[in-house]
Amino acid sequence: MEVYLVRHTETVCEKGICYGQADVALLEPYEQQFEAIKAQIPAESIVYSSPLNRCVELANFLSSTKIQMDSRLMEMNFGDWELKNWDSIPVIDLTPWMNDFVHVRVPNGESFTDLRDRVSDFLDHELPKKTIKPIVIVTHAGVIRSILCKITKLPLRDAFQNKVNFGAVIKIEI
Repeated sequence: MEVYLVRHTETVCEKGICYGQADVALLEPYEQQFEAIKAQIPAESIVYSSPLNRCVELANFLSSTKIQMDSRLMEMNFGDWELKNWDSIPVIDLTPWMNDFVHVRVPNGESFTDLRDRVSDFLDHELPKKTIKPIVIVTHAGVIRSILCKITKLPLRDAFQNKVNFGAVIKIEI
């Protein structure tokens, strides 16, 4: 099955801000970027999206039909760290997570394994098993990295080897 993984475009958050499931807006103008992304995907596709507005706006632009939103496609939940500057997070909290983000949960949030598990559940149970239409998934860098780790068997600790820029379109076969 042909699948296009699409990361939302840049957000209004300044560099250094930790955001995952915070519903931050897209940096405007973004219409030209949306057009460039649309040119890379098939016109007749089944479109899934994270329910966060930064993805929904793009997904609606890409799809001529109703998009299918799924909370399992949301970015990692950074819990107590949402919308904080990374430099302001207490070292006592940050260090264990930085040393093992795969297994250590953010306070009141998720670990990368938690994210991987819900994304895998989406892939295993939501995607149609047989479809002639390509699938487009509009989502976030963490979700895309977890999918790429799953299909390439790359260990989660090496997920950041997968570069996923804002507005990236990555075609895979599942």
